[in-house]
Parts: sequence; C-alpha cells; structure tokens
Amino acid sequence: MVNVKYPEVWDLDVFFPGGSASSQLIEHIESLTPKLDVLKGKIEKFEVPQNSDAALEIQSILESIKEVIMHISQAGAVLSCLTAQDTTDRDALLLQGQLSGIAANSSPILESFNQKLGKIDQATFKGLLETAELAQFEFILTEWREKSKESLSEEEEALISALGVDGYSSWGQLYNMLIGDIKVEVEVDGEKKLLSVGQANNLSSHKDRTVRKAAFDALEKVFTEREEFFAKTLNHLAGFRLAVYKKRGWDSVTKEPLQINRMKQETIDAMWGAITSRKAIFAGYLQHKAHLLGTEHLDWFDFDAPVTDSTATMSYQDGAEFILKHFGRFGSEMESFARTAFEDGWIEAEDRDNKRPGGFCTGMPLSDQSRIFMTYSGSMSNVSTLAHELGHAFHTYALRPVHPLNRRYAMNVAETASTFAEMIVADAAVEEATTEQEKIALLEDKIQRSVAFFMNIHARYLFETRFYEERKKGIVSTKRLNELMEEAQIEAHAGGLGETHPHFWASKMHFYITGVPFYNFPYTFGYLFSLSIYAKAKEEGKGFEEKYMALLRDTAVMTVEELAMKHLGEDITKEDFWLKGIALCEEDVAEFIALTSK
Repeated sequence: MVNVKYPEVWDLDVFFPGGSASSQLIEHIESLTPKLDVLKGKIEKFEVPQNSDAALEIQSILESIKEVIMHISQAGAVLSCLTAQDTTDRDALLLQGQLSGIAANSSPILESFNQKLGKIDQATFKGLLETAELAQFEFILTEWREKSKESLSEEEEALISALGVDGYSSWGQLYNMLIGDIKVEVEVDGEKKLLSVGQANNLSSHKDRTVRKAAFDALEKVFTEREEFFAKTLNHLAGFRLAVYKKRGWDSVTKEPLQINRMKQETIDAMWGAITSRKAIFAGYLQHKAHLLGTEHLDWFDFDAPVTDSTATMSYQDGAEFILKHFGRFGSEMESFARTAFEDGWIEAEDRDNKRPGGFCTGMPLSDQSRIFMTYSGSMSNVSTLAHELGHAFHTYALRPVHPLNRRYAMNVAETASTFAEMIVADAAVEEATTEQEKIALLEDKIQRSVAFFMNIHARYLFETRFYEERKKGIVSTKRLNELMEEAQIEAHAGGLGETHPHFWASKMHFYITGVPFYNFPYTFGYLFSLSIYAKAKEEGKGFEEKYMALLRDTAVMTVEELAMKHLGEDITKEDFWLKGIALCEEDVAEFIALTSK
C-alpha cells in the first residue's frame, strides 16, 4: 500500500472559501442576528409553566438555542483558526470582534430563559423532565435552572454581557495581538533566525544548551521590555471578572471555574493534596536530570532538554504514521478517525512565521469536523502534542450521536480525552523502543508530561489563585507579578528548580483566556483521570474502545464525580483515587533513574 502524503496545512475553505475575505463567512455572521431574534421572540412569549403541557414549547425553544449555538460556534471556530494561522490577518480580527458582539447579545436572551426555568415550581419542573420531549435534557435544564438562582437580574446580566464585548473579551483579544506581534532573534546552528514566540518555545528541546538559553533569554528580554502592556491586560481582565463576582456575591475566585468544570472543591483539593504529598520523587528526577546535563540545578530552559544523543526526531509524515499505528492497537474506530483527520487536511502543522504559539483543537459543529492547530518541528514532544489534539477531536467525534445540547462538555473531561490519546502513543513508544538510548528518551518524554501536570500546572494554579486574591485589593504591579510567579514556580517544583521563568505570566496565553477562567487545573485532572481509564483499557484490550466512547458520551451530562463513579467505580473526592495514578508516573521515574544511573 502506498502511503498518502498528509498535508501540513489545514483546509478551511471547505467551510467558508476565501478566508477572512469570504462572502459566505460574512453572510453567515450576518445571519446570526435574525436567528437570535427568532429565539428571543420564542422566549419572550414563553410563560412560566404551571404543568407539563409546556414540554413541546420548551423543546421548540431548545431547538432554536441549538441552532444559534451551533452557528455561532461554527463562525467562532473558523475565525479562531484564521487568527491563529496568521496573526497579521486584521480582517479576521475585525470579524472576531463583530462575532463577539453577537455572542454577547445571545447571553441575555439565554439568561432570560434560564430565569424562567428557575421560577418553575419543583413539582412542575420534575413533571416536565419526565416527558418524552424533555427527558434527554434533564441534566442541562437542571444545570441552567440552578445557575439562574445564583445570577443577578436579567437586566444586570444583560449589562455585564454587553460591557464584556469591549471590556472582558477585548482584553483577551488584545493579548493575542500583543503576543502575535512578538519576534525574537536567536542563533541556531550558526544561523541567526527571527522567530515567533511559538517557534522560540520549540527550541526548549534543542540539544545545544546555549541555543535553549539564548531562546529563553531572548523571550525573557522581550517580555521584560513589554511587561507593562501584558500587566495592564492581565490586571484589567481579572478586574472585570472580579467585579462581576463581587456583584453576584461570590467570594471564592474558583467558584466559577469549578462550576464550569462540574466538579466539587473537595475533588480539586484531594487532587492537589495527593500530588503535593508525592512530589519528592519528581523533584528527585529534576535533580537527577540536572546532574545528567552537568548542572547543579535544572533551570527552566532545561526541562525539555534531551539527555541522550540519540533523541529521535520525526518528520510530520512519520509522526502521523506513528500515531495511527498506536491508535490502531487501541481501537479501529480511533485509528480510522485519525486517518481521516490526516488525509482530509484537518491539521495545521507547518512551521512558519506569523503563527500563534501553542496548540488547540476546535470543533466545527455544523460540519461534524474538527481542526487542529500546532507548529510541528519534529520532536517527540510535537508528536505527543499532535496525539493530544487528536484526542480532543476524537472526543467530539464520539459525541456525534448525542443531541448537540448534550455535547457541551467541560474542559477537565476534554483534557481527559486528549491526555488519554497522548498516553496511548507515549506508552506504546516506550514499550517498542529498539535501543536503550531510545527508550530513555521516550520514557523521559512521558515523565516531562508528569512534571508539567504536577508541577508546572500547579505553579500556574498557585500563581493565579494568589494573583486574584491580591487583585481584589487593587492593581498588581509587574514587579509583584514576577514575584508571585517565581514563588509559585519554586513551591510547585519542590526544590527541584534552578533559574525560574518570572515572565511566564506574560508568555502563557492560558492566563488570558476569557471563555474558561482558571485554564490550568483541568489539565492535571484530565491527566490523572485518564490514567485510570488507560489502566482499564490495557486490562481489557481492544474491546475497551466501545466502553471508552460510552464514557465520552456521558461527559456533558454528568458531574465528574458521577462520571467517575458510573464508569470507574471510584470516589474522586478522596486522595486515594489520585494516588493510584501518581504511582504509575512514579514507576516511570524509577525506571528512568535506573537506566540513566548505569
């Protein structure tokens, strides 16, 4: 069989030909307001039900909500792709601003419906949920109803949404422009190169320490020069969010992210508690790696440094085949799905200028497709990222039989699917290593992810919770932001870190995302939660794929505590659950240290 050459540039024209100049895209965005008007009319006519006879009317409203959400999401996803692939695409940014305004207009309309749900008496509401029309929507209708009880009045919530267009959301968009305009000059293999932030970040795995340090120093220098811009952006984004929380009477800055992720405070406390209690072995790994690299402590720019001379690189084509091979060993559906993604141009992987840093996966709900964005430079870490994003896309694929309103899963379970896919590839690669040096390199790639989730993400969580508490009292200075970041990194790495990255708060886009606040702990949740699922998958073999897809289909209609109990039989509010997953990661560290101590 002749291998198909997989494109490294995605196909967006299949949705709206012509990119940001597409007349079809503009028409699509302009069609959203009439759809909102139809929905608004239905909700205005809707009277608070006194009995279950209103089930058909509610079902009709839900179908209109589905239409609006899917059409807004489709446009939003395409515009995210356009602005990511070319940060100089000003037309796409203008359209994104226009769409943000329309999306903001939808919020008070949906809030009005939620408020009416909240006014239905409990007996009537229970009766409505028992009807054939509404039974499948029990979880989301209950969630919306409960959320409405914590909301302000319709008028106040509408005002917050309206002000958010030029306030909250715009600060996040400003960050994307600021980061997209940054270029740094780094000498790589004797040649001076002008790199984007994403390209410079990819040098963190370069074998030459002087190159890694040069890239790190160049980024730190430019972030130092522009720190006031980033500090103002972060302070005002947080200030807007805190003003809303205060108005709603919310004291805890984690209330909203926990609500969005459908999880309890006890669950996140148990997770971080378990991790903190077992950090010593990972700090020991950091110290051991420092010795292997000939340094006293592991500096920030050494985390991804290769420890063997035979560290493998893979072309994009080979990386794709590698992923397909190992997905196929888990299940035929996952392999077939990923092959479609590679062959049909779902992935933007080309290493070029003017691309946004980082990676993401976004769904195109009207087209039953996804798009994956990253910058692929050939490292095993890039292969892992590619598998990770394909895991997100497979999650969306698994949900296709489910009603669109029951597909709106939270970030923590989204990261479960992605890290599960990543683990399939990483674990199989270690097992199949043909030489000891190759095994060491692949094993370390796995451990680096554990360190990232247990330490780097913990540092982000510590920084963000502390920053928000200080922001309640007023603007936080750049000096203090740097201090908070360094303190969090030192604490989270449990003594295993040398030189810190004080401007990490400026370089990491996750702190500036407005759609999901506290875009950090769900990664760690997903990683450890997926370890338990992965253990079951290894135990049951290929037959587990169907059970896995059933779990994915439940991710948007249950709390994570209910999901774990139903599919894993586990209580995730207890540290014992999390310790089981951590123990598997400790085995990798022990094996790595043994292999590299000979």
